[in-house]
Amino acid sequence: MYLSVARDFTPHPGPRYARQGAGSGEAFRKMLVEAFQKARRLIVDLDGTSGFGSSFLDEAFGGLIRSEGMTRDELTHRLVIKSDLDESYKSEIQEALELARPQ
Repeated sequence: MYLSVARDFTPHPGPRYARQGAGSGEAFRKMLVEAFQKARRLIVDLDGTSGFGSSFLDEAFGGLIRSEGMTRDELTHRLVIKSDLDESYKSEIQEALELARPQ
């Protein structure tokens, strides 16, 4: 399954939490969970947005481990991050996944 943040969510990613404003990492995480329920493997395309804050990326991706009960190993096998325009986002997501601990 292929999910484009810009096309399928918002071209202007926002804050960490939904209560802080539109286009939050928390809302995107919920979209990711729904996509993982439908597909074994998920490609997430980050290109085409106005950019990402580290809190958005941490909540969306690290939150899969902290809040949704997914494991690092599971995400390693099921999640593919695509970002041709800014490779640093891939590194930020990888770091968020490495630092996340289940709650």
